[in-house]
Amino acid sequence: MRTKPSLSLFRRALLGAAVLLAGCASAPPQSAPTRAAAVAAARDPVLSIGGAVAELAAGMVGARYRLGGADPAQGFDSSGLAFYAYDQAGYRIPRAPEDQFRAAHKIALADADAGDLVFFQDQARLSHVGIYLGNGLFVHAPESGERVSVASVDTPYYQEQLVAVGRLLPPGL
Repeated sequence: MRTKPSLSLFRRALLGAAVLLAGCASAPPQSAPTRAAAVAAARDPVLSIGGAVAELAAGMVGARYRLGGADPAQGFDSSGLAFYAYDQAGYRIPRAPEDQFRAAHKIALADADAGDLVFFQDQARLSHVGIYLGNGLFVHAPESGERVSVASVDTPYYQEQLVAVGRLLPPGL
């Protein structure tokens, strides 16, 4: 008589956790993607530097905003978050948003990959930078009093303010 192979301890624990979470979880609001969704959107089957940048940035969701900040202990502003994520992935980029904009090779939003930067303009000046995760999502440090979060380029505000998508990495990275 053959017996069914038992699930590994890990698979049983994972299954148990999923059952418990399914029983008590409520769906997150559509306007606020979760950190898990951000990390999932950033994941590449073969993790490129861009994928690593996106995953590192998504891992900072919840960190506080700080004007001029570029590290998790002190907080981030938008260009500081991009600078930090690229630096942690082993790739140096300019710190200032205008310099990031100038250094980036501009591409169409439809061609954006995880780790590319999305640039926003408020009135006549470059005002904000986000790190593209994929599936229309980007992670950013919004403004004073808020925390690093995920937003969608499809929201009317960001559609109106988007001025460019830029790639800082050479092809294949």
